[in-house]
Amino acid sequence: MFGKAVILFFTFTLAFAQGNIYDFKVKDIDGKEVSLKDYEGKVLMIVNVASKCGFTPQYESLQKIYEKYKERGFEILAFPCNDFNGQEPGTNEEIKEFCSANYHVTFGLFDKIHVLGENKAPLYDYLINSEGIEKGDVKWNFEKFIVDKNGKVAARYRSPVKPDSKEITGLIEKLLGGAN
Repeated sequence: MFGKAVILFFTFTLAFAQGNIYDFKVKDIDGKEVSLKDYEGKVLMIVNVASKCGFTPQYESLQKIYEKYKERGFEILAFPCNDFNGQEPGTNEEIKEFCSANYHVTFGLFDKIHVLGENKAPLYDYLINSEGIEKGDVKWNFEKFIVDKNGKVAARYRSPVKPDSKEITGLIEKLLGGAN
């Protein structure tokens, strides 16, 4: 029995390690389950966000790059998170209203999650342990993960790197297939 459990564990671990972002299901800001398979073939930016953070003005540049690249197959998936000094205390409804009223956000907002600790969202466990990027816990709000069209994590950018920086937009353009 013990041997079968070990084999099952390693089989699951290997499948998880070889998987991609499309293997996950999450809830949107309205509580509806969304399969990330719905984003297959698109370039994604996955970012943990907060309404009361020094980096909150990055919502503006997130919206700007979303508008610039969405027609070419780019999506932003923003996950509110209250793990860092309680900087996202609101309910999903309050967060949605804040983003709409203050930053006119039209990109994807998702259910408030944890990116740290034992209640960490499985998606974030996958992101922070992906091959080819700096591994380890998210350090603060507005950390960005770029995912290529095949569902593999291509890059990780810490909070101070602005979403509309040349570093990030250059990679997005490369992954989308050239300049516009």
